[in-house]
Amino acid sequence: MNDSGLLSRRDLLWMAAAAAAVSACGGGGGDSGPPDAAVPAPSPTFAEPTAALSGDLRILLWSHFVPAHDTWFDPFAKAWGEQVGVNVTVDHINNAEIPARIAAEVQARQGHDLIQYIAPLSQFEPSVLDLKDVAAEAAKRYGEQLPLCVKSSQNPTTGKHYAYAPSWAPDPGDFRKSLWESVGLPNGPTSWDELLRGGAEIKKSKNVQMGLGMSQEIDSNMAGRALLWSFGGSIQDTNEQVVINSPETIAAVEFMQRLFKDTMTNEVFSWNAASNNQGLIAGQMSYILNSISAWRTAQEAAPEVADDVFFVPALKGPKAALAAQHVMYNWIVPSHARNADAAKEFLLHYTGNFALATYHSRLYDLPAFPKLVPQLNDWLDKDPFGAKPANKLAVLKNAIEWSTNIGHPGPANTAVGEVFATFIIPNMYAKAARGELNPQQAVADAERQIKPIFDKWRRRGLIAE
Repeated sequence: MNDSGLLSRRDLLWMAAAAAAVSACGGGGGDSGPPDAAVPAPSPTFAEPTAALSGDLRILLWSHFVPAHDTWFDPFAKAWGEQVGVNVTVDHINNAEIPARIAAEVQARQGHDLIQYIAPLSQFEPSVLDLKDVAAEAAKRYGEQLPLCVKSSQNPTTGKHYAYAPSWAPDPGDFRKSLWESVGLPNGPTSWDELLRGGAEIKKSKNVQMGLGMSQEIDSNMAGRALLWSFGGSIQDTNEQVVINSPETIAAVEFMQRLFKDTMTNEVFSWNAASNNQGLIAGQMSYILNSISAWRTAQEAAPEVADDVFFVPALKGPKAALAAQHVMYNWIVPSHARNADAAKEFLLHYTGNFALATYHSRLYDLPAFPKLVPQLNDWLDKDPFGAKPANKLAVLKNAIEWSTNIGHPGPANTAVGEVFATFIIPNMYAKAARGELNPQQAVADAERQIKPIFDKWRRRGLIAE
């Protein structure tokens, strides 16, 4: 829009392109929204790039757990490209394949210009562009970025923004209300002790297990950290020194041993990221630690299950009640990118339209710049997509208060990123739960693996001395 308040020719072209994209995908980016939505989608916005753009922009991101997001995103991205003179290509793959794909493209020095992952990619800091300029411009336009997202995309030692984090998703507990009512906890567990007691009674009386993974996948990584922090343990301290081998960590591992024995089965050692979702939808889980995507899927696949699924915040432990973010979106521009300018401009455009991303992900993707989605609390109080009751997601309104980054109490630095990517924490729990090592040995084994990782990155000057 120009200074006179009239739409410019480029504005009109943008609106036309966005409308065409909406038509092509059946309601993906305009103001009509999905046919089952109780309220319309927000309208798209467009800001003129600061310089002329051209060429190709290749984007790689995960196949979203809420497919409606991708139905919206792909034509949205391509419509922007048509507006600014860039040929945009969007590729989706399974989230578990993305780190390996990044590593392969970095080694080959060719591939996508812009890549998104659902956890911090700090381990790739030496091979990506600094996105400090994008973060600064976004803050200038949209207000302060959530500290959680800053800690998950910026290295305080080097000052480099190895990624840009415009959004995140919380990690509440998903529980079956009818099952927990039967053990006297109709509102679900509020502490790890209640989880153990109630989950054990449900498994014994109903033969329904719980679903906290201990395998090589992202949900297991998150669950293991939540338990660790709630017992007062951590991988590193605020000075980025390894402190995993502590009485608090050992106590968390001992607790997981009991939790596995009394509430779970061996399936949790071989799960992938979809397994707990599938178990909940199939009615085979009393509680999982996850986002809202399993419940969203159940709304269509198993409505009676969806209506019985409710959410609780981070469980209380002896020392804290904390959960890792379920998803922390990290967008990176590899050093080999051929169209970094277009990648950066698209990130700002995408951020400016984040109300659309939240809406079309059905409230899965939450903003790192809260002022961009002023409707969020209203949507959580009265779900536009058919929650029963309508305020089922209200528990997420203060999720930022009980969520933290994977490097807590420090940042998600390069060493933390590698520890996360190599699944050392879920493996630590699994070795004790399976009886391969006792808790003290399992923790010591994790420490032996973690210390060399920190030493390596410290020698390279990428974490604090």
